[in-house]
Amino acid sequence: MNKTLQIAVRGSVVALAVFMLSGCYSELQKQVDELNAKVQTASATANQANSTADAANATAKEAKQMASGAQSTANQALNVGNQSQSCCDATNEKIDRMFQRSQSK
Repeated sequence: MNKTLQIAVRGSVVALAVFMLSGCYSELQKQVDELNAKVQTASATANQANSTADAANATAKEAKQMASGAQSTANQALNVGNQSQSCCDATNEKIDRMFQRSQSK
C-alpha cells in the first residue's frame, strides 16, 4: 500500500470512530436527560409527600391538644360529680338521723 492510501484509510478509520463515538454520546446524553427528568419528578413527589406529612403532623398535634382539653374537662366533671355525691350522701345521713330521732321519741 502506498502512503497516501494508508493515510486515507487511517483518516477514514478515525472519522468512523469519531462518528460512532458521537452517536454513543448522543445516546448517553439522552439517557442522562431522561434520568434527570425522573429525578426531578421524584424530588417533586418527595416534596409533596413531605408537605403532606407536615400537615398530618400539625393535625395530629391539634388533635392531641383537643384530646388533652377533653380529658381535663372530663376530670373536672368527675370531680364535680364526686362532690355532688358526697353532698347527697351527707344529706341522706342527716335525713336518716332526723328520721331515727323522730322514731325514738
